[in-house]
Amino acid sequence: MSLIVYKIDSGFFEDSRDIISSAKKIVEAYELGNSIVVVLSALGTHELAKKVSEINNTPSKREMDMLLATGSMTSAALFTMAIESLGCHAVSFSGYQAGIMTDSSYGNARIMGVDVERIFRELDKRNIVVVAGGQGSNRFSDITTLGPGGCDAVAVALTAVLKADLCMIYSKGGGVYTADPKIVDKVGRLEEISYDELLELSSLGAQVLHSRAVELAKKYNIPIVLRSDLEDETGTIVREVGNMEKMLIRGVTRDSEIARIAVMGVEDKPGVAFRLFSLLAKEDISVDLILQSIGTDELKDISFTVSKTSLDKTLKVINSNLALLGAKEVKCSDECSKVSVVGAGIVNNPGIVAAMFEALYDCDINVHMIATSEIKISALIDQKYADIAVKAIHEKFKLYENVR
Repeated sequence: MSLIVYKIDSGFFEDSRDIISSAKKIVEAYELGNSIVVVLSALGTHELAKKVSEINNTPSKREMDMLLATGSMTSAALFTMAIESLGCHAVSFSGYQAGIMTDSSYGNARIMGVDVERIFRELDKRNIVVVAGGQGSNRFSDITTLGPGGCDAVAVALTAVLKADLCMIYSKGGGVYTADPKIVDKVGRLEEISYDELLELSSLGAQVLHSRAVELAKKYNIPIVLRSDLEDETGTIVREVGNMEKMLIRGVTRDSEIARIAVMGVEDKPGVAFRLFSLLAKEDISVDLILQSIGTDELKDISFTVSKTSLDKTLKVINSNLALLGAKEVKCSDECSKVSVVGAGIVNNPGIVAAMFEALYDCDINVHMIATSEIKISALIDQKYADIAVKAIHEKFKLYENVR
C-alpha cells in the first residue's frame, strides 16, 4: 500500500459535521491499508486577528505567531478527535512536534529542515498522523508561522522527507483552471500541468497553489494532485512532464496587487540601472516588469513594477537617493494590473503573441508595458480593464474547448 500526505483546507469545516465527514474519507483511505499523514490549515484566524486589533495595534511578530499558530493546532486536534470517534487511532502534532524546523522570520518563516523520526514512529504503530500546517519552530524553539502558502509548503516538504508516494491537496479552488471561474463563466479544468507552468501562474496572480509549495515539489520531483474536496475524483495533476500537445495556452490570469513606478530623467549612461536596482535589492524589494525608454537631451526614463505592499518602501528608497541616481522625479500608480497568458513554448509561436494583443485591441485596452519568457506573455494595463482583458483573451483562444 501507499504512504499518502493529504493537505485539507479548514475552510471546508463550517461545522463539526464537516470535520467528521472529512475524517470519514481519510479513514476510508486508511482502511485500504495506506499510511496517512494529514496536514490541516488554521481555524478561526479571523477571530483571533480581530481580538488582537482590540488589544494592541502594533503587536510583535513573535507574539502574533504564538497566537495564530493555535488556529491550525485547533483544527488538527479536532480532526484527530473526529478520527478517534470513528474507531481509528490518530495523533496530532504541532509543527514543532512534527519536526518542522524554520528560520526566525516570524510571520513568513522558511522551512530549513524536517526531522520526521517521530512521525515515522507513529506511522509504524499504524496511527494516522495529523499535523498543524503552516507552522514550525526556529533554533530558539520559538513557534513560527510560514505565511501565505505555508500549509501547502509543509505538506509538500513532509511528502519529500517521508518519501511519500503522493501529495493530495484539497482546497476550495480545486484544481487548475484556464482562468479564474469568478471572472470567466466558461472555463475548463486542466487534467495536468507542469511545475514551471504552475509556478508562472502562481506568481502571476492565480490563486491555486502558492509558488513556494510548487518550488519544493519541483525540486524533489513530487507529484501533486489538486482537488476541490474529498468527493472529487479527478482534479489536476502537477508533475514534471505532461501531455503538452493538446493545448498550447494553459491559462489566463491577472494580478492587481502591483504598482508601477517611473524614475524620470536619469542620464543615459552605463551604471544608472545598476545603482537603481541595487538600492532596491538591498532593501529586499522584488522588481518585475522593467521598461527603459529614451527621453530627451540624452536622458532616459526607467519604469518597473513592484507589489503594492512594497510601494511605500520603494518610493522612500528612491526619493532619498534622487541625487545619487541623477533623476529629476519619480511617478507612481497603483491603479494597474498585469494580465498574462501561460503555456509551454508560447513565445516561439508568433500567432499567440499577435492574438493576445488583438484581443486587447478589440476591447480598446492600452498596453503600458510588456514582458515575455519561454512560457509567458504579460501586459501591464489599467486596473479597471483587468477582468475585461482576461475574459477577452480567454475567449480569443477558446481555452475551454480542449479541456474538461
